[in-house]
Amino acid sequence: MAAARALRRILDGVYLAGGVIAAGFMLAILGIIVLQMLARWTGQVFPGATDYAGYCMAGASFFALAYALNHGAHIRVSLMLSALGRFRWWGELWCFGIGAVTATFFARYAIKGTYWSWKLNEISQGLDKTPVWIPQLSMAAGAVLLAVCFWDHLIRLIVTGDHGIRRDLVDQSRGE
Repeated sequence: MAAARALRRILDGVYLAGGVIAAGFMLAILGIIVLQMLARWTGQVFPGATDYAGYCMAGASFFALAYALNHGAHIRVSLMLSALGRFRWWGELWCFGIGAVTATFFARYAIKGTYWSWKLNEISQGLDKTPVWIPQLSMAAGAVLLAVCFWDHLIRLIVTGDHGIRRDLVDQSRGE
């Protein structure tokens, strides 16, 4: 039981770290926008600023996915699950199962795509000439983190009967 609590703290910490990294990417976007504004005001050029902002947006999006899932911020099928009544557990099992398999499939191909971009030395087409595998790393890492989060909640649902995600407002208003 102590090992399960320690693992739960570690996983929650990893999901929180993903959220913090996503917030860091959002701050980087802010910094890029401010630097681009300063460059325009001073008559300078910031080559590749929009490309870098796009890379940061992808990083923020993918790293935030597991944190959002862990905190119940993803769109869920709560109305349908609530309508299932005593069969709700089976509906949640199906949803988490499909989500886990899909996220794992996506993570596998994100890693594979990043590897091939590195192996082929693929370069971005923008002004920045960044090796494409560098921004793809954040996508692959975020996809792996999301897959781990889905499997975590699926296994938790099977073992304990509860996925551990905080209920959304619809469920709270019904007292479920």
